[in-house]
Amino acid sequence: MWILLFLLNIVVFLIQKSDRNKETYELLFIAISKELEVNPMIFSECYRLYYIIRVILNYGLVEFIPENKFFFPIRLFVRVIFQILNKHPQLILEERLRLALQELGPIWIKFGQMLSTRRDICSDSIVDQLKILQDRVEPFDGLLAKQHIERAIGHSLDVYFYDFEQNPLASASISQVHTARLRKNNKEVIIKVIRPNILSVIQLDIQLMYRLIVILPKFLLGRRKLQFIEIISEYKKTLMCELDLLRESVNTIQLRRNFHESAILYIPKVYTDYCSKEVLVMERVYGIPVSDLHSLEKQGVNMKLLAERGVDIFLTQVFRDSFFHADMHPGNVFVSYEHPDDPQYIGIDCGLVGSLNKKDKYYLAENFIAFLNRDYRKIAELHLDSGWIPLNTNIEDFEFAIRMVFEPIFEKPLEDISCSQVLLSLFSTARRFNMDAQPQLMLLQKALFYVEGMVRYLYPKLDFWKTVRPFIEKWVKDQISCLMVFRCLREKSPVYFSKLPELVDLTYDVCKQGRFLNQTIHNLILHINLNRVKQGHARFLFGIGAIFVFIGILLFIKDESMMLFSFFLVLIGIITWIIGWNQTI
Repeated sequence: MWILLFLLNIVVFLIQKSDRNKETYELLFIAISKELEVNPMIFSECYRLYYIIRVILNYGLVEFIPENKFFFPIRLFVRVIFQILNKHPQLILEERLRLALQELGPIWIKFGQMLSTRRDICSDSIVDQLKILQDRVEPFDGLLAKQHIERAIGHSLDVYFYDFEQNPLASASISQVHTARLRKNNKEVIIKVIRPNILSVIQLDIQLMYRLIVILPKFLLGRRKLQFIEIISEYKKTLMCELDLLRESVNTIQLRRNFHESAILYIPKVYTDYCSKEVLVMERVYGIPVSDLHSLEKQGVNMKLLAERGVDIFLTQVFRDSFFHADMHPGNVFVSYEHPDDPQYIGIDCGLVGSLNKKDKYYLAENFIAFLNRDYRKIAELHLDSGWIPLNTNIEDFEFAIRMVFEPIFEKPLEDISCSQVLLSLFSTARRFNMDAQPQLMLLQKALFYVEGMVRYLYPKLDFWKTVRPFIEKWVKDQISCLMVFRCLREKSPVYFSKLPELVDLTYDVCKQGRFLNQTIHNLILHINLNRVKQGHARFLFGIGAIFVFIGILLFIKDESMMLFSFFLVLIGIITWIIGWNQTI
């Protein structure tokens, strides 16, 4: 059925012309699906899958497939089945990659944004192209944006704003930003609006991921389907959060409160009166894009301090606040023009945030310290204690697996070891031992991936581990200090004092329940002893009955004249069995 549907969509796509009405084909899909008695969404999924393949081929991205014996069949298949390859030969490969990701939509653009922060993974030419996806994605029409904003706020823009700039200031994967001024106070603001008709594309891509995980575990031995489902579900959840700008406004307010009057991070003010699910209005700020090294150096910014503060901001959000910005790619981070010798970051786009509970934070910090001390036994024990791996895991085997992964890493200088890659290797090794999916750690890993790439780009000589270690060690010590214990008691003392009047009643209830429990246990022991005696009697009677039956049968075999007496003995044995059976009831 899938193959039939896929071929039908290919036929429809091949006959489709630019001047045809898209709704015509949607009606055709619905008609065919009714005829075949299938869900119309399957046609859309098939069409989306074919569209993805077509875009990849039209931009000639098959050139990324390595030219070796292992991948030769794939390259040959692509060239034989799909004759039309690379409709943009005038463009370089890196630019074609960027345009393909842009055309495929939000999920693909976000993948490009992530790669754009890692010059240690991608070549400079690829990173330079993918950086465009951070805030210069192809915009949609400004007039359409204005209509969407007016519909969301319920009034004409002129009622609350003036000097609305129809050309967008920036355009990203899910939204774009326009500038204006507030009438009530003449303040400069930015108005962020969600791209129209974006939800359907995201839902189709997510649904395709769910379809693929039915097949994927068959090729990835040792991976449980549940892990993939949880990861995709968490990713879907985060994307849905980004589509809700009311949620982003709340996140922004929280981060602004966490770093109120901070010298290292500034979060713009949100004007909640004008915010809705599709529109966000906030203070306009001016800064140097963190990816613009030339401007930062020209401004005289202390690059080493700037990089160190980037790490400090991330660690503070994770370990102090348990509330971290999970989308800190360079398009969302700026540096203030003021005080270049004492640089301050400016953070925007707080739609995607994450959090860790106290237990996860503690174990994560201890894992990093154990890694730096090359204490693999400690890492294994921490995974077991935290519940990340099953309790029946062989600790020696797990320790050896971790050692096999990390010992080669330590052959490199510490400043060249990627913190995010260490975390990835650690979780990958743990998954071989049936580690349950930890979505909150996946989000943390993504955030760390961005931050580490950004600070290494700002100051390549930065020893990331040297910056991280003092912070984490201090945090771990603080968690077990007397001051922390006193602080916890002080915070919870109002609750404890409010319970004091109930203490007498609670104590009486506990004593009463204790007496009842003791009586119950006493009765249970008596019942068990009685049953034990009855079982003993039953076994005795079964034995006596068996003897009577055996003697009766033996007498009958030896002397048939003794039949009546033999029958009498067998009858006594059976009656004895019945009495013994009643003892067991």
